Amino acid sequence: MRVRRAMSLIVGLSAIAPALAQRVDSAGSSPILLAEFIADHPPTASAHASTIVETPTGLVAAWFGGTREGAPDVGIWIAHMAGGKWTAPIEVANGMQGDGARFPCWNPVLFRTADAVLHLFYKVGPSPSRWWGMHVESRDDGRTWAAAARLPDGLIGPVKNKPVVLPNGTIIAGSSTESSDAVPAWRVHFEISHDNAHTWARVVPSAPTNGPEIDAIQPSVLRHPGGVLQAVGRTRSGRLFETWSSDDGSSWGPLTLTSLPNPNAGTDAVTLRDGRQLLVYNHSTTARTPLNVAVSRDGKVWNTVAVLEDGPGEYSYPAVIQTRDGIVHITYTWRRERIKHVVLDPARLRGGGPPFH
Repeated sequence: MRVRRAMSLIVGLSAIAPALAQRVDSAGSSPILLAEFIADHPPTASAHASTIVETPTGLVAAWFGGTREGAPDVGIWIAHMAGGKWTAPIEVANGMQGDGARFPCWNPVLFRTADAVLHLFYKVGPSPSRWWGMHVESRDDGRTWAAAARLPDGLIGPVKNKPVVLPNGTIIAGSSTESSDAVPAWRVHFEISHDNAHTWARVVPSAPTNGPEIDAIQPSVLRHPGGVLQAVGRTRSGRLFETWSSDDGSSWGPLTLTSLPNPNAGTDAVTLRDGRQLLVYNHSTTARTPLNVAVSRDGKVWNTVAVLEDGPGEYSYPAVIQTRDGIVHITYTWRRERIKHVVLDPARLRGGGPPFH
C-alpha cells in the first residue's frame, strides 16, 4: 500500500512539475515531502507576505520585497515553477506614481478565475491605514501582465489570503481595513463577486450583541457541508478569530475568538478535498515561531499535525493551497529574508498534538 501511495504521489506531482517529483520524500512517513527556498539568491534584502497559485503550466508564487517592509522601493516579485525548479524572481509591480512619487507595495494575492485569467491583487501606499487596492491581469499564467488599475473606492481586494469559489460560482475574498487612529481599529469585511471577478460587493459581519468589536484582519475562508462558510484570521487579542455564514457569504455573524493562539500574525487556511480544514499558523501568543499546521473536521476542534519551523527568528505569513494532484503547497516568510516553499502530503497529516476546542 505504501508503494502504491508513493507511486500515485509521484505521478500527481509530475502533472505540475516533472522534476519536482524526483525530489520529494515520497516513501517516508513525514508529511513534509519537500522544503526549499524559492530563490537561492534573493533579489532584495527583505521578503514578506507570499502568495501561491496553481495554473495549467505550473505553480506561481509572489511576494513583496525591497530594502525593508514599508520602504518606497518595495515592489511585487514573482517566480514560476518550471522543470521542477523556481525561476529567478522578477519584479512585476511597484508603487511608482505619475507625479514621480513612489510608495511601497504590500500583500500580493494571486487568484485564477474560470476564464483562465490570472489575477494579481496588491496594495500600494505609505502604510496599511492609507494604502489602496490595485489589480492587474495576465492571460498567459503570469508571463506577461496588462496595465495595473486601482480598485474602486471602498474595495481593497483580498487583503492577504486567496479568495474561494463556491459551487454556484460566487467568489468570496476575505478583506479588512486598518483605521488611521492612534491605535488603529481593525475591521474584517468580505468582497463578493457573482460575475467572475468583474464587479465586487462589500459585506460586513454583524456587530457583537455584547461587548466591543474584536480588532481583526486578514481572514481566510473555509467551506463546510450544507453551504456553511467559516472565516478565521489574525487579531490583537492573543487568539485567532472566527465568523460564520450560512447563506453563501451574503451575511456573516459576529466575530468571536477561538481557542487557537495568535501572536498578532497572519495565517492562512484551506478546505481539503476530503472535507478536512487545514490551518497554517504560529502556535504562540507572543512570537512568530513556531509555525504549525493543524487540521480539523468541523473548524472548531483542531489537532496539530506538523511543525514547519520552531527555531529562533520569524516564520510567518503563510499561504496554502491544495493542487489538482491532492498535494498541499505552503509558502511563508523565512526570517524576513526569503520565501520558503514546503510540500505536504495530506494523507500523512494524522494524529499530532492535543486538540484545541
